[in-house]
Amino acid sequence: MRWPRARDGAAWALPMALAVDAIGTGLCLPLSLVYFLTVTGLSETDVGLLMTAAAASSLPLPLLVGRIVDRVGARSVVIAGQLLQAAGFFLYLGVAGPVSLFLAALVEAVGLRVYWSSVFALIADQADGRARDQWFARAGMIRAAGTGAGTVLAGVLLGLASQRAYHAMVLADAISFVCAAVTVGLFVRGARRQANQPDGRSPDGIRQLLRNRPYLGLIGVNVLFNICTVFLAVAMPVHVIRVLHAPGWTVGAFLTITTVVVATCTAEVTRRSRRRTSRGGAMAWGGRLWAAWCVAAALAVLLPRGPLLVGYLALVMLLWATAEMLHGPASNALSAEAAPPGARGTYLAAFQYSFATADMVTPGLFGVLYGVDRVLPWVVVGCLALTASVAVRPLERRLTKGGAAGGG
Repeated sequence: MRWPRARDGAAWALPMALAVDAIGTGLCLPLSLVYFLTVTGLSETDVGLLMTAAAASSLPLPLLVGRIVDRVGARSVVIAGQLLQAAGFFLYLGVAGPVSLFLAALVEAVGLRVYWSSVFALIADQADGRARDQWFARAGMIRAAGTGAGTVLAGVLLGLASQRAYHAMVLADAISFVCAAVTVGLFVRGARRQANQPDGRSPDGIRQLLRNRPYLGLIGVNVLFNICTVFLAVAMPVHVIRVLHAPGWTVGAFLTITTVVVATCTAEVTRRSRRRTSRGGAMAWGGRLWAAWCVAAALAVLLPRGPLLVGYLALVMLLWATAEMLHGPASNALSAEAAPPGARGTYLAAFQYSFATADMVTPGLFGVLYGVDRVLPWVVVGCLALTASVAVRPLERRLTKGGAAGGG
């Protein structure tokens, strides 16, 4: 996979760091609960609540992390996030009860939040213009492929059902994050601050962000887009098994289809879309395709069970994958372009709240709507996708004509 030109060794060092994080996330999400249950003897409810509390405690961090990025640069903060994740996994090895579990999960969650609140600023430092879209496209491909590979490996380890295998996984994760941090430290340079650029020591970045209605609007619209992203994992398994009564194995097959397509085709889709439309235009088309995906998935209730239904749903999943490939790189590139250079860390960290909000809102939204009618969630999410598609183009025009920089 050929990466755009970048400073020093960033063209290979950053992809390696992204891959380590993605594989670690894919590996540990399925295994963490089982691991903690195995080593502590706590109940599923206790472990789940402690892990949720640890993750929730890290939610206020992005804006603080953004201010630090503006002050010291993204590179140092990315390295700190990787080392914090490594420390969290080393602490996993000593978990024996609720207190040590919460501490380990908290350190890992803080490291994860620090990393994702700074890595996009580091990516944005490496290239300008259209090359930035390709960087974000390839980052999305690596994240999809790495998470998928980690999930497959987690399935193998779960099949072994061995505490020794679980410990080996945790130790390998910790060491890999240390290696990734060392690689970024040795081979990636941060952007040089311009002489007339703010130094990040005043609170102007946050005040400017809060006055910047177009950028806040972009964050809000991106919440709607990201609900469509999260909705796949939340709604599709329930819809396929409980509503359509398709075989259980099809859920894994459909998710595999989307992972493979996103991991292999995002860069090419991004390249072609940028030839034909703007970043906001690509996001709008992604929203329209997500709306079409919702309609097509809802209409699947009209089909009889059997090979025809399975084949139809496989094609429907390609709509979701195409929408994801159009939206993901374009949204990250637009957010980076619209952020003032002197406060880019603050802006891009705040942009991460659009992902966190969608993660929190989508399960509850689906549950409430599904309780009313089994098709209603698809109708509502499709309408949200169309709303976001209509709203993003005017926002883009304001953001790219100086709205972001000036705070209009």
